[in-house]
Amino acid sequence: MTDPAPQPAEEREAPAPRIRPLDIFLAFTQISLSGFGGVMFWARHVLVERRRWLTDREFVETLAMGQMLPGPNIFNLGLMMGYRHAGLPGAFAAMAGFMGWPFLIVIGIGMLYARYEHLVLVQQALSGMSSAAVGLLITNGVKMASILPRHWRPWLFTLLAFAGVGVLRWPLIGVLGVLAPFAVAAAWKRTR
Repeated sequence: MTDPAPQPAEEREAPAPRIRPLDIFLAFTQISLSGFGGVMFWARHVLVERRRWLTDREFVETLAMGQMLPGPNIFNLGLMMGYRHAGLPGAFAAMAGFMGWPFLIVIGIGMLYARYEHLVLVQQALSGMSSAAVGLLITNGVKMASILPRHWRPWLFTLLAFAGVGVLRWPLIGVLGVLAPFAVAAAWKRTR
């Protein structure tokens, strides 16, 4: 009897490392405390680049799955990643890390803003923070797009969605409702 042929390295999947729920809690606390105006950049930075719990491809695939589920996509990513590496305690740790401190901070900031919203310095600070958040969002989008296969169809659907929602101000749900079936059909056709 002969041994089966060895699998190429890209087909073999290494077992996921066992990560403690406390580590997951701390990682998602760091992500949520770092991200003002969006945490996707920080989630990728912490989970892929610093801790190496996910590869770039795993991050993009898990994020895509998180976008299909109800709720915030990064929150869903955290639940799936936490559950994958530490079971139910890991999922709860990701949720608590992601929601705990930011909840308390937002309550405190809201109380401060109600008192000092009329100050010019406060208004300028908020304007500057929103510009930084846009820059982080664009940077993260470019990094994530760099690992995706080079095909013209996804870019076409991206431009159509941007034109519909960003330029024409059509409702997001309507634009996605029209574009999604065509995008799925195009992806399905390409894989056949």
